[in-house]
Amino acid sequence: MPDCPTADTFFATSWCRIAYDQELARWADYALPAARKSVTDPQHEKWLRCAGTWFAGVNALPNDGDGALAGGPPLRGAALDFIANTLQLSGFAWDRAQVSVIYPHYPRQMVEESDAAFRYRVQRDAAHVDGMIPEGPARRRHLRQHHAFLLGIPLLRASADAAPFVVWEGSHKIIRARLRAFFGAIPPSDWGDVDATAAYVDARAAVFDSCRRIEVCAQPGEAYVVHRLAVHGMARWGEHASADSDGRMIAYFRPEMARPEAWLDAP
Repeated sequence: MPDCPTADTFFATSWCRIAYDQELARWADYALPAARKSVTDPQHEKWLRCAGTWFAGVNALPNDGDGALAGGPPLRGAALDFIANTLQLSGFAWDRAQVSVIYPHYPRQMVEESDAAFRYRVQRDAAHVDGMIPEGPARRRHLRQHHAFLLGIPLLRASADAAPFVVWEGSHKIIRARLRAFFGAIPPSDWGDVDATAAYVDARAAVFDSCRRIEVCAQPGEAYVVHRLAVHGMARWGEHASADSDGRMIAYFRPEMARPEAWLDAP
C-alpha cells in the first residue's frame, strides 16, 4: 500500500495506510496516558469483554469535538489531510474515540456469547459493518449510526500478529449495492426502524465469497483510514504475538455524517 494513497486506491480497496507522521505521533504520545486511564476507570468496566481479553472502550477517550485532549496537541497530520482533501470529507465533529485494547489469548468466549457467535468471532474475525447494530435477543440488525469513515491510530507498538485489524478489500462496493437496493424505497428517516438483517447477512456473505481478506498492522505515528461501508473485524491473538504490557492499543474515530442518506450515496 503506497505511503501517499490516492482516491482511486482507497475506493478500489476500501482502505489505506498512512505512513509515519510526526504530528500524529505527537497526538498519540499525548493521548496514551488518557487511554491507559480509561482502561482502569470504573465507569468503563462494562467494556472489558471476551473473558478479559478485549477492552472495547467505546467513546472512552475524553477528546473534544476537534479530536484534541485537554492541553494537548491538535489532531492533525497526513491522515487528516487525506480525509479532508482527498476524500473530501469535512464539516463533522469528531466523536470521542474508542480505546480498543487487545490482550494475549483473544478471543475467549463470553458467558452470554452463543457457540455460533463465538465461532464467527474466531473464524470470521467478528466481521461487521459499523452502524448496523444488533438489537434484541435475536440480534436483529438495524442501521442506527451513519459514520463518515473509520480512522485507526495505534497508541502502542505491537507485532503484526497481535490481533490485527482485518478488512475485506473492495467490500464497500458490495455493501453499498446490496443495502442501496434494500433501502431504496424507504425514506432515510425510517431506515433505522427497518429490520435489515437478511439483506445485511446476504451482503456480508457475498463479501466473504469475493473479496480478499487483509490484515492491517500499523505502529504509533502511522494510521489507517477505512471506508465507512467496508466489512472489517479483528483477528485472533497469534501464538507468537507480542505487544506492550498494556496490550495492543488503538484509538478509533468514527464521526457521524450530517445526512443519513450520505451514508449510502457519498463516495
